[in-house]
Amino acid sequence: MSTDWPRPEQPWRTIATVARRELRDALRSRWFALDTIAFAMLGLAVSYVSGTGTGEGLSGFGRTSAGLVNVVTLIVPLIALTAGAGSIAAERERGMLPFLLSQPLRRWELLIGKWLGLVLALATSILLGFGGCALMVAWKGGTAQGASVLLVLAGLSVLLAAGLLGVGMGISVVSRRTGVATGVAVFTWLLLAFATDLGLMASTLTWRLTIQSIFIVCLANPLQVFKLWSLHATGIPLDVLGPVGQYAVDHHSASLPWLSLGSLAAWAVIPVVSASVLLSRRAAA
Repeated sequence: MSTDWPRPEQPWRTIATVARRELRDALRSRWFALDTIAFAMLGLAVSYVSGTGTGEGLSGFGRTSAGLVNVVTLIVPLIALTAGAGSIAAERERGMLPFLLSQPLRRWELLIGKWLGLVLALATSILLGFGGCALMVAWKGGTAQGASVLLVLAGLSVLLAAGLLGVGMGISVVSRRTGVATGVAVFTWLLLAFATDLGLMASTLTWRLTIQSIFIVCLANPLQVFKLWSLHATGIPLDVLGPVGQYAVDHHSASLPWLSLGSLAAWAVIPVVSASVLLSRRAAA
């Protein structure tokens, strides 16, 4: 990292310096290229399967886009959580964290700079992958709606990644080894992706929760929020999600984007602030 640090009273310049370093390192890493290729192939595969069922080749998505939303719901959180989990723990394991903290910067500036750099790297990977897929759809004679669906999903995927990246960084702050941080991140992903659904089903059967209560619980899960918002934004009927989707349409159709944005924003802000507080209270080594 460059030693030409801004003065301590210039926090945003310091954050930008850290973010540039993190973004540069991420763009040079193997995971960036692999993720970009994976997103492009994923979009093309689902688009092709969607068109095959209607005899239109690479074309519009319709209801089959729900399959793409489901796959993205699993892949993007896993990538974001594991990327965040290695951010601080890897620096500590390599012995670089004491050096970084000896520079004229505050600990919260280091963490926010790393978060911002990784968000930009993930956004670049997602946008390149889905953008390339959208160009391919247009080139093969697909409808403009088919390409726009991909771009909308890419934008919402970036928001989802930004939120869960902070969770991964919080895990990284309290972990002394990268392997441990990664393991906890994967467990958190499993918890959000699978255990919460099973727990919600069990709670519904046990306590006979109302649809309104289930909808509120879904808003607390970033993966469910992404699924609701993505289907709503791309014009796919929410009744494919069952009673909860139908309730969202009947009672919150106009406000659903704002409710979703608020939930994902909370997931982006609260974990990063909490991680900053934890980092300020922990030893560097």
